[in-house]
Amino acid sequence: MKDTESLCHTKWECKYHVVWIPKYRRKVLYGQLRKHLGEYLHELCRQKEAKILEGHLQQDHVHVLISIPPKYSVSQVIGFIKGKSAIHIARTYFGQKKNFNGMHFWARGYFVSTVGADEEAVRAYIQQQEKEDKRIDQLTLFGDK
Repeated sequence: MKDTESLCHTKWECKYHVVWIPKYRRKVLYGQLRKHLGEYLHELCRQKEAKILEGHLQQDHVHVLISIPPKYSVSQVIGFIKGKSAIHIARTYFGQKKNFNGMHFWARGYFVSTVGADEEAVRAYIQQQEKEDKRIDQLTLFGDK
């Protein structure tokens, strides 16, 4: 029970593996945006008392192992993170002063699974995902002739 957190009258350990993508799965998460967005996602999580325990920003998707207090739903926290980060990206990188209706950075929806006793396996998967994607890309470059 070393990983449990506390609220006033609650002991909890709620961890989730969450994946989401940019709209049209564009490969836009690189360079300065990638570095800055990682820090910003951690800041947004702190606002909802959540913690990113493991995370990786790839060019076309985001993987996180996140701990969310039971007083918030997963959809509430992920919706907050995606919404606020999209507005921040539009203002900071695309020069928009307002986030006009219809301007979306992230695609709708996300993948989520609960993490129980296999937390180490999920952490390893997140850490190795970029290497695996590059390996598969290399195979398709030489296999599709």
